[in-house]
Amino acid sequence: MKTVFSYAKPYKGYIVFALFLMLLELTVELMQPFVIAKIVDDGIVAGDQDRIIQLGIVLLGLSIIALASGIINSYYASHVSMSFSFDLRRVLYGRVQSFSLATFNKFPASGLITRLTSDVNLVQQVLFMGLRIMLRAPLLVLGSMVMAFVVNAELAVYLVIVFPVLLIFLYVMVLKGVARFSFVQKRLDRVNRLIQENLQAVRLVKAYLRGNYEASRFSEVADSLKIDTVKAFRIMEIILPVLLFVMNISLLAVLWFGASHIQTGSAQIGELVAIVNYAMRMTGAFSMFSFIIMAFARAKASSERIEEVLLAEDVREKEEQGEAHVVRRGEIVFENVSFAYPETNRKVLKNISFRMKPNEKLAIMGATGSGKSSLLQLIPRFYDATEGTVLVHGREVKSWSLRALRKTIGVVPQQSLLFTGTISDNLSWGKEQAVQDELAFAAQKAQIHHTVERFPKGYSTRVGQKGVNLSGGQKQRLSIARALVRKPSVLILDDSTSALDVKTEAALWEALESEKATMLVVTQKIRTAKKADRILLMEEGEISAYGTHDDLMKHSELYRQIALSQQEEEVDEYV
Repeated sequence: MKTVFSYAKPYKGYIVFALFLMLLELTVELMQPFVIAKIVDDGIVAGDQDRIIQLGIVLLGLSIIALASGIINSYYASHVSMSFSFDLRRVLYGRVQSFSLATFNKFPASGLITRLTSDVNLVQQVLFMGLRIMLRAPLLVLGSMVMAFVVNAELAVYLVIVFPVLLIFLYVMVLKGVARFSFVQKRLDRVNRLIQENLQAVRLVKAYLRGNYEASRFSEVADSLKIDTVKAFRIMEIILPVLLFVMNISLLAVLWFGASHIQTGSAQIGELVAIVNYAMRMTGAFSMFSFIIMAFARAKASSERIEEVLLAEDVREKEEQGEAHVVRRGEIVFENVSFAYPETNRKVLKNISFRMKPNEKLAIMGATGSGKSSLLQLIPRFYDATEGTVLVHGREVKSWSLRALRKTIGVVPQQSLLFTGTISDNLSWGKEQAVQDELAFAAQKAQIHHTVERFPKGYSTRVGQKGVNLSGGQKQRLSIARALVRKPSVLILDDSTSALDVKTEAALWEALESEKATMLVVTQKIRTAKKADRILLMEEGEISAYGTHDDLMKHSELYRQIALSQQEEEVDEYV
């Protein structure tokens, strides 16, 4: 928890002031039973009306001080806790953004969402409680015991005799609570993961009439969360009855023996009233302990989960390292490159070597799982090669800063991802300061400009979540336009034209001929590969063939089979 709560340091001035107000309120509250005892003994029993009025005014003044201190303390406690949660959530989100892909893959997306929302909220609540009641409750118990001894030590003994037993009991319950609530948060991760998966695939669920099946899956996971949550709360609910039972026994002992002391003259009525008052305050404080312990247990479990992200090893992509200014030469060289994903031993790429000159186009083909996308991820350094060397712009990629390197690369992934906002907003991802003419020019090359112009609001048209209101082909072309806006010297197209018809795709490739960029195009279409300067055919992570279309038709049996099968398919389409 130390790492998480270190983000409260900027507000230490407010924290100190809030704690001072809490202590002031507590001090006043501890003085009140003492004043009441004096009112009873020196005023009511003695029949001194003036003394009653004097002490009554004092008691009223103390109550006003306690009220004002409590209100101001609540204000500052709220300010600190809300500011702390904002800073923590911002830092946590920035930390996630700085993850390398290898680190990012260690955390499920649903788990990160839970940490950024539920876990931060729980930690925020415990900070607020710490400034308002979490410290106040135990201090009230200790202060009440001390004041009870000040009033009458013989009667106070009956209050404190059970205190060591209660401390041991509370310690054990805290340990159990932390373990149980940590498990509950993991269950919540599973629920969030299922919800996220289901909502992303809602069209597929409806198409295959799997709504009832998905509902049953959710019920099963949600039921597990309910059962574990009930178990956790059941442990916490044991605390309050036990505390009240023990304290009530102590209170009865005080009343029983207090009556005897009054009869013998070793105690006064006011003293008994004061000690009973302190006992009631202790009982009230102990009644808050179950709530405090539950909140602390949940917050400790949540803070440990947050620290997993904040302290994750290999967390940051090292943007600050390497040459800051890249000469846009467009050369790409792979020299004996092998690659295995982190925490695995299986090489998905083996001894890959090829060279691309500036402005060349390379078509990459191969079956699913042959390593095409893995190869492309090494160019912008989403991952580093396990063996061998990758050079971009004439330098090894590790010698450039990530920011400088990636500003020269345009990436269009397999899955077209658009963000909630306007079409202009999405295209501006490629270049933040791009003017409308630049966006329109890139859209024209991507064969999407006329389609956008036909929308009622043109480039101001809102794009739904993940582009839900656009067709697959429209999303692909907008993704390509987004990459073209930045005028990259290296353009990576990872099977990014699969949803385009033949005419639109042909027009796209024709428009890209004038683009001054070295292009790597993953495709399954021979007609697309033929337009490239070279073709790289991959099989099980290795280069099966490399050369022009004619070279591969002569020397690669696998390529000839692919070409023949696609020719037959095209003939069948026209029959």
